[in-house]
Amino acid sequence: MSDAPKTSPLHDRHVALGAKLAEFGGWSMPLEYPGGTVGEHTAVRTTVGVFDVSHLGKVLVTGPGAADFVNATMSNDLAKISPGQAQYTLCLDDATGGVVDDLIAYWQDDEHVLLVPNAANSAEVVRRLRAEAPEGVEVIDHHDDYAVLAVQGSRSDEVLDAVGLPTGHDYMSFVEAALDEDSDVAVVVCRTGYTGERGYELIVANDAAGTLWDRILEAGAAHDIKPCGLGARDTLRTEMGYPLHGQDITLDVTPNQARLGWAVGWKKERFWGDAAVRAEKEEGPKRLLRGLVATGRGIPRPGMTVSLAADVPLCEVTSGTFSPTLRKGIGLALVPTMVDPDAEVGVDVRGRREVFQLVKPPFVDTSVRES
Repeated sequence: MSDAPKTSPLHDRHVALGAKLAEFGGWSMPLEYPGGTVGEHTAVRTTVGVFDVSHLGKVLVTGPGAADFVNATMSNDLAKISPGQAQYTLCLDDATGGVVDDLIAYWQDDEHVLLVPNAANSAEVVRRLRAEAPEGVEVIDHHDDYAVLAVQGSRSDEVLDAVGLPTGHDYMSFVEAALDEDSDVAVVVCRTGYTGERGYELIVANDAAGTLWDRILEAGAAHDIKPCGLGARDTLRTEMGYPLHGQDITLDVTPNQARLGWAVGWKKERFWGDAAVRAEKEEGPKRLLRGLVATGRGIPRPGMTVSLAADVPLCEVTSGTFSPTLRKGIGLALVPTMVDPDAEVGVDVRGRREVFQLVKPPFVDTSVRES
């Protein structure tokens, strides 16, 4: 078997646009285009950008009681929403409560729930669900069958309106529409995103992805749309304090530690990992995911040591970047709870101790929930 990374159905278009490609979660995806990450980031914050995020998993749980099964396994409570809505949730390890993955659940009806996990964890989420699925419930892995495009920014409605797709539905809801009036190609238009800005994620069959991408870029030209890579996606999500699995959340990190208790259905009778996370919540976690903002010119990177003093290491940076919006370094770290939440700490940046302020994310104000 080949160890070569998988490619998106839009791969040839990215190459034609001059994208710099990088391996991510087993996929070769655009890191940035010739204009650079900062320009792409700024486009999303000020006008609109489009991302290819087809590396994300697509897992359909279907059959009688499918929604009940998902609700008995994933952390959040589907009873908080209704069919036609989406929900951020966590797949936790049943023994430890550590985060196997964070994902979005799209509740279509009682017999159909679409889960969108991260690329690197999709197969493991499928494996765990299949191992526990009751008779009659099927877990179908559509990872390689559908593309996902994210149109993000304040002008995203205008772009999709010009393409002929529905807009204006509530945050964390979705509708299905035809790509064309006389077409049987369906597009799921989800009012979701990972940037902190108003936007939509579009799920479409692979063979129609190129047509949809081309139309979005054509319609968006009037709004200065930019194709955006995973570099900008990372700076945007870091400014929002959104955790990234594999860095900020892992099997060794619980939702309590990652400040994701809001994505746990504490009133539910059962979900994977419930005993462990309930016990930790009662006792109180020993560390919490906190934000870091540079007081000087230092830019934190994952793995850099965080300390109270030069000889008192506390933890390591889990995510770190230069914030194009704030024009300074920002990051995330799992800081021991005994540290004052407003303390100044040091980060070892290439042998220099740079001073950072602990803060509670998000680092910037955005409009993701605006109607």
